[in-house]
Amino acid sequence: MIPLLVLGAIILVAAGVPGLWVRRVMGRYRTPGDRYRMTGAELARDLLRRLELPHVEVEQTTQGDHYDPLRRRIGLSRENYEGRSLTAVTVAAHEVGHAVQDAIGYRPLHWRTRMVRWATAGQRVGAGLLLGLPLILAVSRSPALLLPAAALGVAGLATGVLVHLVTLPTEFDASFRRAMPLLEAGYLHPEDRPHARRILQAAALTYVAAAAMSLLNVWLWLRLLRP
Repeated sequence: MIPLLVLGAIILVAAGVPGLWVRRVMGRYRTPGDRYRMTGAELARDLLRRLELPHVEVEQTTQGDHYDPLRRRIGLSRENYEGRSLTAVTVAAHEVGHAVQDAIGYRPLHWRTRMVRWATAGQRVGAGLLLGLPLILAVSRSPALLLPAAALGVAGLATGVLVHLVTLPTEFDASFRRAMPLLEAGYLHPEDRPHARRILQAAALTYVAAAAMSLLNVWLWLRLLRP
């Protein structure tokens, strides 16, 4: 019992600390709000023009900052789309980094895109199986069916953890091999370079928090299903 509780506490901390740090870093460099002459959206479009990627569009979104390789679009939150802060321009450059990966055929990005499709389906099926365990028992009247159904359900949820972990190398590549050199090519104030690196690191580590949250969800279900 105690080792399981300790494990749960470790997972809970691992899920919360990276997320808090990411929000702190992003928030810290949102001021001053007029640090740069270009907004995040303007910088992204300027980079795409220079990189000869005119087919990639930039739009404001409520779904978080991301690059959609299927639609060839960069989505920026309102504060990063309209903002002129260091956070806004750095996050915009990070998403342009993903567009560059897509354009050059960076395989880990394409692997992640394919994995997200089946992982999303797997998580939905897994959640459905776990939530439907009482119904499965009522209909089948066979407790023996509960164990394989529960195992499949937990495995479905666990696909989310795998996707987030596979995503990490792609995020660090977009941050430090793509975005940082672009920003250093005349876009950043020299004194902002170390701060931009922190923001890019935070952008990549967002998926560490997401992976930890997925792992916590799996652990909670395992605890709930434990005899």
